[in-house]
Amino acid sequence: MERKKFDIRTDAKLLLKRNEHLQKFIEPYNNDNRTTYIDYTSTPVIKYKIFDGYENLVTGFSTKLGGVSKGHLYSLNLSFSRGDDNSNVIENHKRFAKAVGYDFTRLVFSNQVHKTNIRVIESDEDAGKGMIKVSDIKEVDGLVTNLPNIPLMTFYADCVPIYYYDKVKNVIGLVHSGWKGTVSNIAGKMIQTMKDVYNSETSDIVCAIGPSICKNCYEVDDVVIDKVKESYNEEEYKMIVEEKQDGKYLFDLHLACKINLINSGVLEENIAMTDLCTCCNNNILYSHRASNGKRGNLAAVMMLKE
Repeated sequence: MERKKFDIRTDAKLLLKRNEHLQKFIEPYNNDNRTTYIDYTSTPVIKYKIFDGYENLVTGFSTKLGGVSKGHLYSLNLSFSRGDDNSNVIENHKRFAKAVGYDFTRLVFSNQVHKTNIRVIESDEDAGKGMIKVSDIKEVDGLVTNLPNIPLMTFYADCVPIYYYDKVKNVIGLVHSGWKGTVSNIAGKMIQTMKDVYNSETSDIVCAIGPSICKNCYEVDDVVIDKVKESYNEEEYKMIVEEKQDGKYLFDLHLACKINLINSGVLEENIAMTDLCTCCNNNILYSHRASNGKRGNLAAVMMLKE
């Protein structure tokens, strides 16, 4: 079935019948200035305009909607680690894969622990690890490959997804960047891995920073800020941190990740930065902070087509 871009004028009534919170969430996506849009068949998929011109590239980011999970996992939980029934998670994966356009049985999962380890997927034998095969991918927050038809998947509920595409060498990567990964520059480590393994040129790499918690929602303490001060210069610090009156701070993970990419040599015009917050939109997207940890997992997926 051919997928179509969401058009609020023709599809809103159908979607609004499915979820009462959709109207506020969807309406801004009729604005051409947004970096993202919703691709919709039976399951909504958040897409990135910066990748639209590449026909051999499959990308997507999930919402809560379109699945079968119940309770605080409602409804499109894509993680086996949140206490969901395996049958629900598998059905959710089938639905999301159909909407995006890949074989869910060939998914390769990350195993996120807020470190900077990156796994190079270099064999077809890796296909299915975490989904239908027992996986040897441990303590990995980043995945990269140049192999076609192996969808990479990382998981989220406030942390930052970063998508990478080398349009010349035909290499893709996904990174999960929480505050620890951000201050440790996992974003830049992925760039270095692409250069070392695939001889990528930074000028050829296109990136998208996906839906995640925004600065206004992300209040942190001195423990986090001390690490931020170690990782960014004074000018950068002023851009990404707002000091509050109560001794707390607001930390802009989105912009910090963008700075990491630019400092690693990615051209600013090749970076699309999200304006979509998981916490602000917790009726539609899973947010660890908004739910006090009672939530499912969103997923970022990326694949090369032959």
